[in-house]
Amino acid sequence: MTHDLQAAMASTPHRITASTSVAAVIGDPVKHSLSPVIHNVGFQSLGIDWVYVAFEVKAGQARAALDAMRTFGLRGLSVTMPHKSDVAHLVDTVSIAAQALQSVNTVEVAPNGLLVGHSTDGDGLVASLSAQGVDVTGKSLLILGAGGAARSVIDAMYRHRCHNIVIANRSLASAQSAEVLAPEISRSIALNDSAALRAAASSVDVVINATSIGMNKDSIHSSESPLSADLITPRHTVVDLVYHPIQTELLRNAHDRGAQTIDGLGMLVHQAALQQQIWTGFMPNVSDMYRAALQALS
Repeated sequence: MTHDLQAAMASTPHRITASTSVAAVIGDPVKHSLSPVIHNVGFQSLGIDWVYVAFEVKAGQARAALDAMRTFGLRGLSVTMPHKSDVAHLVDTVSIAAQALQSVNTVEVAPNGLLVGHSTDGDGLVASLSAQGVDVTGKSLLILGAGGAARSVIDAMYRHRCHNIVIANRSLASAQSAEVLAPEISRSIALNDSAALRAAASSVDVVINATSIGMNKDSIHSSESPLSADLITPRHTVVDLVYHPIQTELLRNAHDRGAQTIDGLGMLVHQAALQQQIWTGFMPNVSDMYRAALQALS
């Protein structure tokens, strides 16, 4: 988006009418969500009469939220914590990824009125990596963490023909439960098993942090890294799904060690772009969306 276009858009705000299509995010909390900023810029880049808002919906109220979606004629829904699992069981049908994960982050209204659940998180990361010149096909990966974010990544990497996946987590049982998402190519190690972690790091191409370590610049954990700097080499691509702060200790260490680094904001933006493609049939301008998100963070 050029400076002239940005100025023109700022001086002529989108006029919302009774015909404007509305999409929304539900979650708790959502007051500080970047999604409205990201999505509204995406809609503007497409030049379509859509607007995106945030609704704070308490745990256990997912069914009521979907009923409201039908009642108010919302055109699309983003789903964040704590509703992803509940929505997966409440929509009329789900995509392959959402079925495997039993988790939905996107609800589409099909032409026949049925609500279709999707999961764009993992594919958003794959798209973010591809935008930085990283093709995961045939690559070996070390995933730190085994929670919802990690599971979406594992599923997407498997579908995009990753060669090998090592899942490292504090709870070995949780890591092993995630192996079902990538049968035959995944194995688990304990995050505190230094020997196994060192061996895994030395054998992979891509390292992805899907834990919360390093999150929030005001946190006591913000100066921590889930992986020792001496395990990172210039041959690695290091990805941190944390995006607040945008430059985590892990990414600083990786940069200093000569590795390629990719921040977590790219995944957030690309998964949002994929949501818009599902809702509207068109891919928005991802660069515009990323710049808007970065500006909002700053």
